[in-house]
Amino acid sequence: MKKLIQLFVAIFLISGIILFALNRLNATQGYSGKNVLNIYNWGDYIDPELIDQFEKESGIKVVYQTFDSNEAMLTKIEQGGTTYDVAVPSDYAIAKMIEEDLVVPIDQEKVPNLKNIDSRFLDLSFDPGNRYSIPYFWGTVGIVYNQKLIGGKKPTSWKDLWDPALKNQILLADGAREVMGMSLNSLGYSLNETDETKLQAAKANLMKLTPNVKAIVGDEIKLLLANEEAGIGVVWSGDANEIMSENENLNYVIPKEGSNVWFDNIVIPKTAKNIDGAHQFINFMLEPKNAAKNADYVGYSTPNTAALKLLDREVREDERFYPDKEVTDTLEVYENLGKEMLAHYNELFLEFKMHKK
Repeated sequence: MKKLIQLFVAIFLISGIILFALNRLNATQGYSGKNVLNIYNWGDYIDPELIDQFEKESGIKVVYQTFDSNEAMLTKIEQGGTTYDVAVPSDYAIAKMIEEDLVVPIDQEKVPNLKNIDSRFLDLSFDPGNRYSIPYFWGTVGIVYNQKLIGGKKPTSWKDLWDPALKNQILLADGAREVMGMSLNSLGYSLNETDETKLQAAKANLMKLTPNVKAIVGDEIKLLLANEEAGIGVVWSGDANEIMSENENLNYVIPKEGSNVWFDNIVIPKTAKNIDGAHQFINFMLEPKNAAKNADYVGYSTPNTAALKLLDREVREDERFYPDKEVTDTLEVYENLGKEMLAHYNELFLEFKMHKK
C-alpha cells in the first residue's frame, strides 16, 4: 500500500511539473488569456492568410476551431466547457443565443468599420440594432440546374420542381427548414409558417414530389451535382457558386415565389476571456481589403459594400449571388420558432424522408 501511495504522489508531482513547464512555455511565447483569441467558425470559412495577418498586426495568437452545424455550435457553447471569444452562428441561432443569454453586447464604438456594412443587412429581426452580432457572410437558398440533363428546361419557380418530366432528377439538401420552406413557398406560404393546416399541406405537397427526388443528401450534394449525377439540386448559394466553378453546365436561380435569405454573423460568447481581442478581430474582418480577400477565398456573398467594390466586376455584378433590393425584399430570414415548433418541422421532414424510402 505504501508503494502505491508513493507511486500516486510521484505521478502527481510529475503532472504538476509538466503543467508548470507548459505554463512557463506559454508565458515565454507571450500567450495568455489577453493575447490569445479562440475562434469558433464553420469549416473552410475564412482565408487562412487573414488569420496570419491578424496575428502579426495585433500580436494576438489565434486558436481556430470549426463546427459543422449551428446545433453543434450551440451545444458546445451552452455546455461552457470550452471558452470561445468569437463565434459565427446563423441568424436563427443568434436569436436563440440572445434569448438564452449566451452572448455579450458588442461595443460598436470599437468596431468603426461597421460603417462598411450595407444597411440592408443591419437591424434585422434576429438581432435588432445589431446589439449582439455583426454581419459576416450572407446568401440564399435556391435551385442549381443542369439544362443538359433536364431537356433544356430553365426552372424559375419552386413549382417547376414538381414537373413529372424531372423524375429522379432532384437532389435535396438534408435540412428540415430548407425542404419544408421550399414546399411552403411553392404554396404561397411563409417559410416561418406555424399554422398546422398549412404545415400539413406542405408535407403533403412534398409527398407528391417524391418521384422526382433522387436523394436527400448532405455535403456530398456538391460533388454529385458537379459530376452530373442529377440535373437539379436545392442548395445554398455559396455551395452553388462552388459547384458551378466545377461544371460550366450548371446555373443557379432564386425562385420567383421567394426563398430564404440567410446571414452568418460574428458574435462574442458570454464565456469570452478576450473581449477586447474579439472586437479587434471583428473590426479587422470588416476592413474592406480583408473582407474582399475573404469573399474571394470563401466564395460567399459579402455584406460589406466597400469590399464589394474591390471584387472583380463579374463577381459583384452577378445577380444570382448579389441580387438587388427588389429581389431580397421578397426573401425571408428563418425565425427562431422555438424548440417545440422546430421539433415539429423536423418530424414532418422525417415523415417525408421515410416516405421517400
